[in-house]
Amino acid sequence: MRSPKAIASFRRLYAHSLDFTPKSYLSTAKRAFLCRPSVNATVINPAVTCFPSQCFNNLASKPYSSSPQMELEGIEHRIVKANGINMHVAEKGKGPVILFLHGFPELWYSWRHQINAFASLGCRALAPDLRGYGETEAPGDASAYTCMNVVGDLIALLDAVAADQEQVFVVGHDWGAVIAWWLCMFRPDRVKALVNLSVVFNPRIPVRKPLETLRAVYGEDYYICRFQEPGVIEAEFKEIGYERILKGFLTYRSPGPLLLPKGKYFGQPDTPISLPSWLSEEELKYYISQYEKKGFTGGLNYYRAINSNWELTAPWTGSKVKVPVKFIVGDLDLTYNAPGVKDFVHKGGFKKYVPLLEEVVVMEGVAHFLHEEKPDEVNKHIYDFLKKF
Repeated sequence: MRSPKAIASFRRLYAHSLDFTPKSYLSTAKRAFLCRPSVNATVINPAVTCFPSQCFNNLASKPYSSSPQMELEGIEHRIVKANGINMHVAEKGKGPVILFLHGFPELWYSWRHQINAFASLGCRALAPDLRGYGETEAPGDASAYTCMNVVGDLIALLDAVAADQEQVFVVGHDWGAVIAWWLCMFRPDRVKALVNLSVVFNPRIPVRKPLETLRAVYGEDYYICRFQEPGVIEAEFKEIGYERILKGFLTYRSPGPLLLPKGKYFGQPDTPISLPSWLSEEELKYYISQYEKKGFTGGLNYYRAINSNWELTAPWTGSKVKVPVKFIVGDLDLTYNAPGVKDFVHKGGFKKYVPLLEEVVVMEGVAHFLHEEKPDEVNKHIYDFLKKF
């Protein structure tokens, strides 16, 4: 039974989010995409720097192509040794670095629309597969997926591939947004400005561990609770099939909490799941191909480290994020509709903990994967903020 006290507490402690086109590719893009080199290197070709204003001034007047044929053309792929693991990073363009951080169940590929848009403006877009995802190394134990590990990965990555730039722009979504908040809190000296999507800053509540609150409020079928026991949910995902699992996550549009009762993932097993207009079958196949190689354990381990993160961040209780920030969310996003979040965002709590928060954008009729669902609008929102710097 869910206690009123727990529910009241949860209004101050919202959940970490779940996270959770090309129909044909040019032959050259196909080769770059499917046969990317695996190069062990600590330094990728250094970027040519320029003033940010020069790069962002012309988004409205300089059209960029988001056609399926052009989506992957010119994106380079490297394996970089960072913080003791091999990290895969996709990159395109030269100029000021924009670091794009994906969530669950995503990949570098989730930023394909943003990589092309901002590279076309004279910027250098970097989109890694985070620890445990895609072609980046995946340590097996959840203890290797704490905030300290993943922020350490990013600092090492920037030292390797963008050593000429003391500060970079950062754009995060879902778990990528959570990680971006940590990056800004631990190493604000490395971040010029932040645009975060979907997940607001989560102030540490010292009186109770997050998982205890989530179980008390939502019960054991809540997706984060279901993800906790190693191997159990992975076996269920494999039995149901990765195609259905990924379709269910990527198309989820309910503003209510995501519950995953055993045997009933996104409706009955024989209920078809239709793809939205912004996600093609060929794009979905890429996601499936990557998760079939490695499985879901890496991504799930981020959820399994939630309580560890709570313990590790005790010294930062009450700390504020002191970099310029813009926040964008869809009004159908389950994270925005979690208990207490709207009040936190719009009634002063968010601004209290993120004092340099300059703007909050709530996109109507848009769900969780907003940067894929509405890429042009999201790109314009990002541009409108970053051009100030």
